[in-house]
Amino acid sequence: MRILIYSYNYYPEPIGIAPLMTELAEGLVKRGHQVRVVTGMPNYPERRVYPEYQGKFYVTEQRNGVEIQRSFIWIKGPKPGLKARLMLDGSFITTSIWQAFKGWKPDVIFATIPPLLVSLPVALYATIRRCPIVLNLQDIVSEAAMRVKLVEGDSFVLKTARKVEELSYKNVSRVSVIAEGFRDNLLQQGVPDDKIAYIPNWVDTKFIHPLPKENNPFREAHGLTDKFVVLYSGNIALTQGMDTVIKAAAKLQHISDIAFVIVGEAKALANLQELCKVHQADNVLLRPFEPREKLPEMLAAADVGLVVQKRDVTAFNLPSKIPVILASGRAIVASVPDTGTAKVAVVKSGAGVVVPPEDPQAMADAVLKLYGDRHLVEALGKQGRKFAEAEFSFDLALSKYEALFTEVSNSR
Repeated sequence: MRILIYSYNYYPEPIGIAPLMTELAEGLVKRGHQVRVVTGMPNYPERRVYPEYQGKFYVTEQRNGVEIQRSFIWIKGPKPGLKARLMLDGSFITTSIWQAFKGWKPDVIFATIPPLLVSLPVALYATIRRCPIVLNLQDIVSEAAMRVKLVEGDSFVLKTARKVEELSYKNVSRVSVIAEGFRDNLLQQGVPDDKIAYIPNWVDTKFIHPLPKENNPFREAHGLTDKFVVLYSGNIALTQGMDTVIKAAAKLQHISDIAFVIVGEAKALANLQELCKVHQADNVLLRPFEPREKLPEMLAAADVGLVVQKRDVTAFNLPSKIPVILASGRAIVASVPDTGTAKVAVVKSGAGVVVPPEDPQAMADAVLKLYGDRHLVEALGKQGRKFAEAEFSFDLALSKYEALFTEVSNSR
């Protein structure tokens, strides 16, 4: 089967959707399919085109059997506002369509959202080439934008976004969602239930696996050998609220054995450094992202992995770091909304403790409880690994996507 993946993010970007789309594309190739990827110039999470791709309009590459077709994107700064975001998305949908037409005709198109506007060139291409679309929702853009107050609830932009969403859902063969919490929203927008396919984001449980904390290179390199390590690794943006972590750490700084480690993009860490000074949180270590090949070691350096969301974050979205922490065999402290998908996943896994979002004292209390009960920490980690293998394994997700693509392709 010939499969076209239309994804704004792809390798070598280290976090977010990029590693997932890279693993999916390369996994499909290993199963005998032809795969090409239409994507932008790599820029995430710094929101700056990587040096080796700057000044280029189109680049076509081959990596592990996948044809990667990159196109120019317009970026203005690490934190784009609404206008800059529209310019960014607009540049990708304008330039990427040319790359799509330069390759062979696919049997099926797999397009990821966000960005929402990517549905426009995908629909145009699919109409001309007469091939089906599977639309993959990593987030529902209109809901996410409203919850983080990027737009007002009755604004023209939000109404337009919802119209584009409705048209996008109508003109595709199937809509794949990464959490069951998406289903109710889609049903309210008129999407038939049998058009929705639930396939959660996965983790490569062969790559991410439990490793001992003893002789751990990350611990040794950063003076954490004898510490109880509480780790947050990932995006630091509007939906997180990392000040909660800093304030919680400050409440525990009298216990010298406890160390908080935050791993993220360098510019975002600079802002957190100021917060650490304000709250006198000397027990917080801020580190830039590790190379992906060192990710298992970094995750293994933790006793506890943190999942942090603001109280107004999109309730149906599942943070991708949850399967990763589970696969690493570490306990979770989740500071997440009470009604959200994140809480459901952590509770169902039996691998962690859930506390209210934006509540530093509750987070500090949960960390202190786990610090005092190492047997519980070990038991939670083992249960998490077991759950990850059963629910979030890459092979399972790959088989589901392969079956979905085959079904959609054969139905035309």
